[in-house]
Amino acid sequence: MGNLYDMAKKVGGTLASLMKIAVMSKGASMASDEGKGKELFILGNGPSLRLTIDHDSDRLLSHPLMCVNFAANSPEFRLLRPRYYILADGHFFNSIGHDSNVRKLWEELNHVSWEMTLLIPSKFKHLAAPLLMDSTNVKLRYFNLTPVEGLKGISHFLYSLGLGMPRPRNVMIPAIMEGIRLGYSKIYLCGADHTWTKTLDVDEENFVVSIQPHFYNDNEEEHKRVRETYKGLRLHDVLGSMTVAFRSYWQIADYAQKKRVEIINSTPGSMIDAFKRESFRDSGVIPLERNMN
Repeated sequence: MGNLYDMAKKVGGTLASLMKIAVMSKGASMASDEGKGKELFILGNGPSLRLTIDHDSDRLLSHPLMCVNFAANSPEFRLLRPRYYILADGHFFNSIGHDSNVRKLWEELNHVSWEMTLLIPSKFKHLAAPLLMDSTNVKLRYFNLTPVEGLKGISHFLYSLGLGMPRPRNVMIPAIMEGIRLGYSKIYLCGADHTWTKTLDVDEENFVVSIQPHFYNDNEEEHKRVRETYKGLRLHDVLGSMTVAFRSYWQIADYAQKKRVEIINSTPGSMIDAFKRESFRDSGVIPLERNMN
């Protein structure tokens, strides 16, 4: 009886996903082999990235990098010169008029002096192009954020077509999926701390409080925005959202194995449990300060 129920649930999930694709998915960029045989480093903005940049910048700078979210507002952005940059949250496209941090982000992206690909959701295509009018070095690539679940074989087929992905609870999920679609055979995750439960609290007014530190210092405007985002949310909804994210990583791990892509989590202290762990020290990389002696 249980197996029948599970199968019915998966079939239902697939049918629901197909309906979402019909309504939500637009023209995504084609899969590419530009990363074939190469390693990609995806840099989340977690606090541990500070140590990685300080001690392992030699390795970072010798590979294609993908940065995310507000990383362009940090002083390290022009040092890292990422090959890719990804934005997924609608806030980056709808809030330029009233969020100075978003405004600064687009100013930084417009003044990139090296060739870079900006990956954005297809549904924001009409908003992104005008925001990059001053750029001559940034090209756009599109992906669909449509959540896909259900029967594994069909889900993997839909992932490959770029029609959807595991539920994109945070930007690292589309970042990894796009890394796979770009053809990279090995993907390292840095700064993907995901230590959300350690910073989660409920204050005396029953408001959920979540302080998510980054490798750079957020200004007060960004702290205020995060507080407003969590205001009114219930704890079980926040915890449920976290569950979705960690489940999505397991779905990505399964898909990556099928595509023969190795995903390695090189984030010290990361709470992502879906991928192989390997620190740069374990891999025998000599830290930058030792190279300089």
